[in-house]
Amino acid sequence: MALGPVLVVGLDPLRIPGWDPEPVVAAIARGQARFGEHGIEADLCLVVPDESAEAAIVEALTRREYACVVVGGGIRKHEPLLPLFEKVVNLVRQHAPGAAIAFNSSPEDTAEAALRWLPGDVRERGGH
Repeated sequence: MALGPVLVVGLDPLRIPGWDPEPVVAAIARGQARFGEHGIEADLCLVVPDESAEAAIVEALTRREYACVVVGGGIRKHEPLLPLFEKVVNLVRQHAPGAAIAFNSSPEDTAEAALRWLPGDVRERGGH
């Protein structure tokens, strides 16, 4: 039985100019694989920090009912993106009020961030 679901909101490494996206793409893939190891359904919402971000996030949040929304470090840690981070948190509160909000420290520990807020029986079935 699939658990979750979890929505991961982060920056789209393929659409951010000026840096090599491949290490981040690989880390996101490893992080998503961790959800599978725990039997948790997880959707990605990867955005660019521009005027299109809000609509993409709202669309993702309203696509289904999520147990947890994980906000990625790219949005949260980069000080110039503070307004986007605030917007993401408030969009989650508005459009997914029943979802827990979690924060990862890297793309690879996203499943663990969600597991901190999912019910205990989910953690036990995942081996933690």
